[in-house]
Amino acid sequence: MRERQTLLSYLDDYARRGRETVFVDHRGLRTARWSYERLVREAHQFAHELEARGIQNGDRVLLRGANSPEWATVFWACCLLGAVVVPLDKGSTPEFVNSVAKQTNAKLVLTDPVLDEHPRLWDISLPKQLNEDAIVEVIFTSGTTSDPKGVVLTHANILANLRPLEKEIKKYLKWERFFHPIRFLNLVPLSHVFGQFMGLFVPQLTGGEVHFQESLNPAEIVRTTRKNRISVIVLVPRVLDALREWIERDYAARGRTHELHQRLAAAEHQNFLQRWWSFRDVHRRFGWKFWAFVSGGATLNQQTEDFWQRLGFA
Repeated sequence: MRERQTLLSYLDDYARRGRETVFVDHRGLRTARWSYERLVREAHQFAHELEARGIQNGDRVLLRGANSPEWATVFWACCLLGAVVVPLDKGSTPEFVNSVAKQTNAKLVLTDPVLDEHPRLWDISLPKQLNEDAIVEVIFTSGTTSDPKGVVLTHANILANLRPLEKEIKKYLKWERFFHPIRFLNLVPLSHVFGQFMGLFVPQLTGGEVHFQESLNPAEIVRTTRKNRISVIVLVPRVLDALREWIERDYAARGRTHELHQRLAAAEHQNFLQRWWSFRDVHRRFGWKFWAFVSGGATLNQQTEDFWQRLGFA
């Protein structure tokens, strides 16, 4: 396959997946499902809307909102235009937003109410000079210990990390059909690079589904995982710690803490299948399709990592 020059080549791949599901957004009591072809169509339509508002190649667009298919739509729309995304956490203060807007000379700020609009437009004029050196986004630090600093990422920067992942994933795609679709529950903000990789790029290399939900409550996470037959949960160590504590509290409430510790100690010398069988009661709670956590964004506590591995999870 010809080497990718920009991220837009992924959007071309997504279009070929047609009606397969790319995003599932759990919003309270309702669930929104988006297909790959809808994502591509909406991205082109929204790009035209941005262009109609005067956004051009190189202009900065601030994007603040919760994880959603609409967030992804704006990201790809900006890529199509050559506009630069400046993603901010949904909880960013007005002062922080204003500070970033001034530093980046932003032309537009998009927040959740705007993201829910779904404009219906049909075409777009692509920038003629879009190449791997074009800027995709500027990621800002929180600024809690000093003034916020922006990190500039180009297509080449992001592709340099994606190419080796794609190369390795291709080796296993022949087996993917037995597990299709692989479903990812992404609990990391798309305003972070880790969240973007595991929400906008890596799962789609397998034709997978990405599920979003706002709640980080362990019981809600487990319920969503079981109900939607999630394969992989993407999270930060703090949330993985909270899930571990939830399991431990459950055993304690049933007076089985000593039993848990005995089984964990025995699992140290067991293989994966033995561990899975020993803790099949935990696997039943998560659902039989769930098998792995992807943790990033901070250092994972060794004790927490050992805990989940001994339970038979990757």
